[in-house]
Amino acid sequence: MFLNRVYYGVLFFIFLIWEIIKATIDASKRSINGDIDPYIIDIETILKRSISQTILANTITLTPGTLTVDVDSENAFLKVAVISPRENKEIIPLEKYIKKMLE
Repeated sequence: MFLNRVYYGVLFFIFLIWEIIKATIDASKRSINGDIDPYIIDIETILKRSISQTILANTITLTPGTLTVDVDSENAFLKVAVISPRENKEIIPLEKYIKKMLE
């Protein structure tokens, strides 16, 4: 069980770095092209523990072009500001790794 959590923790950090690189390139292109349409979206999360939700919120904020505005731990919702319209799963791709690592 412990090794399984460590395995998903390592995967989480690898994919976090990859997502930051992808988001940096995307945000840079959008800034240069002026293709920015900011809005705020509510995202429901499958994570139940508040520490897991906090880590998810921090990973969203770490990736360029997204910012977690509010975390509603009781109802498992995140309020996220994004620079352009996108699907919820594109905003929280690391949720499954956090779930396997911490829950």
